[in-house]
Amino acid sequence: KRNMGMVFQSYAIWPHMTVFENVAFPLQLRRRPKQEIQDAVANVLELVGLGGLQQRPPTMLSGGQQQRVALARALVYNPDILLLDEPLSNLDAKLREHMRVELRSLQRRLGIAVLFVTHDQGEAMGLSDRIAVMNNGRIEQIGSPMDVYEKPATGFVPD
Repeated sequence: KRNMGMVFQSYAIWPHMTVFENVAFPLQLRRRPKQEIQDAVANVLELVGLGGLQQRPPTMLSGGQQQRVALARALVYNPDILLLDEPLSNLDAKLREHMRVELRSLQRRLGIAVLFVTHDQGEAMGLSDRIAVMNNGRIEQIGSPMDVYEKPATGFVPD
């Protein structure tokens, strides 16, 4: 019932559905009209760089393309917040860096809040306006990337 999108580490896309069907699924659950679904899916696939791949099965996509299908599915209904749980961890280093830039650009264009969970300090520093460093479920420090880097609150934070 909350208006939030989520992308899991494993992407959780369905192999028996096409790209279109995977992305359209949240709108179908919300019983949106067919034309609205068609338009929204086409728009979000263009936004994530997958226009023209609507009928392709996920098994015929690269890892980066599969990740963008999951991202499109999370964005198709215009969520107020986007939760990303280690979405780049299954990608190779070159693609991970490319997707970092893409995610940051996408967040700025859409103007939505994004909560990005990662264990990679580089990802956290490169993608964030604010960082929360957690240790065993407790927040050690919250601040800008520069504050966290230059003024760690505890001995755990710089590790």
